Amino acid sequence: MTGLVFLIPIALGMGAFGLLAFFWAIRSGQYEDMDGAANRILTEDEENGE
Repeated sequence: MTGLVFLIPIALGMGAFGLLAFFWAIRSGQYEDMDGAANRILTEDEENGE
């Protein structure tokens, strides 16, 4: 029972941290161009000079 006194606040803190990190990623534009990354792996890079 005393273990729950420590584990519940730790779990809530980790959940809050994850939620804040997710909102930060949305606000900083990490999810703006989802199709561009998917299409970029299908095309060849021609910038390397080979």
